[in-house]
Amino acid sequence: MVLRYDHSPIQSFVAPHEWQAIEAAVSAASDALKSRSGLGAQYTGWLFARRQAQEERTRMMDVVARMRSLCDTVVVIGIGGSYAGIRATLDVLGHAYQSVGRADGARFASVHRASGPDVFFAGYHISSVALTQLLDVLEHRSFGIVVISKSGTTTEPAIAFRILKQRLEQRYGKEGARTRIVVTTDAHTGALRSHAAEAGYDTFVVPADVGGRYSVLTSVGLVPLAIAGIDIEAMQDGASDAMEAYRLSSGMDDPSAQYAAVRNIVHRKGKTIELLATTEPSMWAFGEWWKQLFGESEGKDGKGLFPATVQYTTDLHSMGQYVQDGPRLMLQTVVAFAPHPNALVVPADVDVHDGLDGCVGMTLDEINAQALYGTVIAHADGGVPTTIVHVQERTPYAIGQLVTFFHIACAISGYVVGVNPFDQPGVEAYKRNMLALLGKPGLEAERAYVQEQLRRWGLQ
Repeated sequence: MVLRYDHSPIQSFVAPHEWQAIEAAVSAASDALKSRSGLGAQYTGWLFARRQAQEERTRMMDVVARMRSLCDTVVVIGIGGSYAGIRATLDVLGHAYQSVGRADGARFASVHRASGPDVFFAGYHISSVALTQLLDVLEHRSFGIVVISKSGTTTEPAIAFRILKQRLEQRYGKEGARTRIVVTTDAHTGALRSHAAEAGYDTFVVPADVGGRYSVLTSVGLVPLAIAGIDIEAMQDGASDAMEAYRLSSGMDDPSAQYAAVRNIVHRKGKTIELLATTEPSMWAFGEWWKQLFGESEGKDGKGLFPATVQYTTDLHSMGQYVQDGPRLMLQTVVAFAPHPNALVVPADVDVHDGLDGCVGMTLDEINAQALYGTVIAHADGGVPTTIVHVQERTPYAIGQLVTFFHIACAISGYVVGVNPFDQPGVEAYKRNMLALLGKPGLEAERAYVQEQLRRWGLQ
């Protein structure tokens, strides 16, 4: 295991009897998850994601090889769980400036991402500005599309697919576009499944027993990640090892169970917000994935910690004041990676009088670590309990473990809270209103109600 969960910084916030009081609930929740007997058990197929992906691995890699040979750019179309985990993984493992390229025309490579197509994302918004700018970028590129949607009728990706598919067909013709479009959707039904069958697109399956926010280690995430050059075998190895360690654990022995316990203890003590704090800009998208995972899983029935993110040290110059001295409502969870093997060193400079001569010879990672530890101590002194997830390497294997750690913890925590961590009933309310206003058949009553509300508010 390359992941270690350290909850020792919160010992002053949690009494021994509180650990004892939560242990039975966490153990019961963990057992329910392992036995697939808890709420929403029909959506716990992610516990066996490696087995599902292996069934279509050969065909997957053939399609991946074709897309990599045809395209210098691939647009991944999806929203929510069909997008967030993919982007998070690429940001952590990739090169922040890969799409910029060098003067000689070669792309920047990453240690953990083989040189391959640039990957852009669409279908996670309804912004004309953003999509127009993407089309500008694609104008002189050889591009392809990976579209991910279980139903094919989710508004944001469906609109993006229409527009990008049209552009592909205008440039390459229907047959040429067919070889550059990959679809991941429901196995049997849905608008996208029907269209893919008629058009002859290569298709992969969104597993029926895996929800979107738990799907990055299935075909949903593995296809675009492999096209981008990520070692998906290593990523799945990390996930499998973490899952096996969890299955062999008992009670609160597993780090995921310990994290679930901490979250519920502090929630019962009045904390209402959890901050995921990271120390690298490349972790921004991972924070967005984490917010969806916990927000959709726990935020129901008036329960759950509100998930928010900060990136240190940047946000110490904006949100730091609030975290330190604002209302005492927060638990802070830090994800910290081991030092980069080629971290930059602060040089000596006799012409600069910035008071930082003590840093000469130190790596930026060493300085970043000291800033983090100083921050954790300050926040603890200010009444903000903090735990740390230490990740010993920045590799596909480690990301597989990190994703699995949060997946397991989220499921256990949801069961302890007393909710189904695998559904999202609240999301459907806005969708029905939006689709009613867009004229979807069968929603006439909803359309009349929403239009009346808009008139009352002076918006129509």
